[in-house]
Amino acid sequence: MAEESRNQDAKPCAPQVDIDYQELDDLIFQRSGGDKENLIMILQAISKRYNYLPLPALRYLSAKLGVSMSGIYEIVTFYSMFCLEPRGRNIISVCLGTACHVRGAERIKQSVEDYLGIKAGETTADFKFTLETVRCIGCCSLGPVVVIDEKYHGGMTSDKMLNTLKEMAN
Repeated sequence: MAEESRNQDAKPCAPQVDIDYQELDDLIFQRSGGDKENLIMILQAISKRYNYLPLPALRYLSAKLGVSMSGIYEIVTFYSMFCLEPRGRNIISVCLGTACHVRGAERIKQSVEDYLGIKAGETTADFKFTLETVRCIGCCSLGPVVVIDEKYHGGMTSDKMLNTLKEMAN
């Protein structure tokens, strides 16, 4: 039982990320001019590529732009759009803003948690899904809204959400 309990608390082992440094150079220099004034835009591009900000990529970026790692950490820890932990291939964001909350977003979140066996802010052990909550994504008239891999799903229900998850799992 104690062993079982320990395993439930263990974080999933992150998959190895191979950093393509040629691709990083492209993100840093070709698209952003290698200008440290474009640091946020470069971080966004790296985050989009890997679904999070891998430490080796940040070290490389630091050296290439001449920005200290503490300067980079100031930015990535300030903005909620950046994540330093590996996330799943599919990012599910349930809006818990007032309009969505009133229309049942909490039940949708709970159904996702139950189906995937994770809590909000966690990633499944196979790194297929990450569940996040957001406070408002600015499309209250569509609520409750769930964003799955940057695609907005308005008028969401628990049943629709479970059907979507089942389709994604296949």
